Amino acid sequence: MRRFLTAAAVALPMLGFGAGAMAQETVKIGYIDPLSGGGASVGEVGLKTFQYLADQINADGGILGKKVEIVPFDNKTNPQESLIQAQKAADAGIRYITQGNGSAVAAALSGFVTKHNSRNPGKEMLYLNYAAVDPVLTNAKCSYWHFRWDANSDIKMEALTNYIKGVPSIKKVYLINQDYSFGQSVRSEARKMLAAKRPDIKIVGDELHPLLKITDFSPYIAKIKASGADSVVTGNWGQDIALLLKAAADAGLKVNWYTYYSGGAGGPTAIKQAGLDHQVFQITEGIPNAGHKSAVDFEKAFREKTHLSLWYPRAVNQMRMFKAAAEKAKSLDPVKVAAALEGMEIEVLDGGKGTMRKDDHQFLQPIYISSFGSLTDKEPFDEEGTGWGWKLVAKIDTAQATLPTTCKMKRP
Repeated sequence: MRRFLTAAAVALPMLGFGAGAMAQETVKIGYIDPLSGGGASVGEVGLKTFQYLADQINADGGILGKKVEIVPFDNKTNPQESLIQAQKAADAGIRYITQGNGSAVAAALSGFVTKHNSRNPGKEMLYLNYAAVDPVLTNAKCSYWHFRWDANSDIKMEALTNYIKGVPSIKKVYLINQDYSFGQSVRSEARKMLAAKRPDIKIVGDELHPLLKITDFSPYIAKIKASGADSVVTGNWGQDIALLLKAAADAGLKVNWYTYYSGGAGGPTAIKQAGLDHQVFQITEGIPNAGHKSAVDFEKAFREKTHLSLWYPRAVNQMRMFKAAAEKAKSLDPVKVAAALEGMEIEVLDGGKGTMRKDDHQFLQPIYISSFGSLTDKEPFDEEGTGWGWKLVAKIDTAQATLPTTCKMKRP
């Protein structure tokens, strides 16, 4: 018995060392986004995108010789559920989380990570935000532990209204947005910027609706029709933009749409059904048909492997930058990676320079406006098998897609 206990006492530390060593062989990133409910269609695409990017990094030797693993957590687009999932990630020893769908969720996660890090020195986490665009996240509620790769909604609206001011045919605009922080921001900034840049434009409707709750948008479309609007501005995403466009198709509404996320699941199909040939515009950080060679090559490979379109060029920029920061820091310690990310500059997927602004951790990059419709031989990629695709309308360089920040960063 004594010999058995002695052997066990020797074996236990070795087992502990082995398990710990194996755990360190993988860089785990917790993906906290909707995998069920109304946001599942975009959440699933995001998950497959990050898994593809992890596979790419791993095929190239990983990060500092370690493989990347994407660990999914379903938050159902709910802030409280997101906190539960974030705690699960922390309990599992995951030091990095990423999320993008829902700015209310993003605010909750940013607060969670900030508090966690203050209470758990040596076990810090980093929050990599690929799509939640409420400006408050890099202004009044900025956090050292939060980095955002998508342009915030104010930057997008700045770029969009700079384009709209040069389109004299726009006379009457209807605003329809989701009733939460992001949608409210789109609404208020659209009003403010249009008033400053095109005071002749009349806002003929301003609607807020519940987030991911509406199944029939026909009453809203009827209001848009009755208003006499020639254009609609909306930040809707997920099923809320797909069903909105579908209702427009069913009602035969023929107006121009200026959107943030009409390229999401179901959006292109609804646009084609409505016959809105190059009447739906989207503002993004890249498009498949912009013609930049590295982006075209990536899109081809991505579609062949996943059978999806690349909705998130920003996710590509995020993962490439994360790898570069870890290699610059020669460490996967989130504290050191965060320091390396501040002020870092990279070549973005669609061409041009992007910079992670140190003051607020907002990534600054070129912005594209594209329209959806029939394609020429110069545009190789369609969407959802419609035969239609995105065509470049305007490119806004980084300098013209930058706004100041009010962030007062508290650094560790």
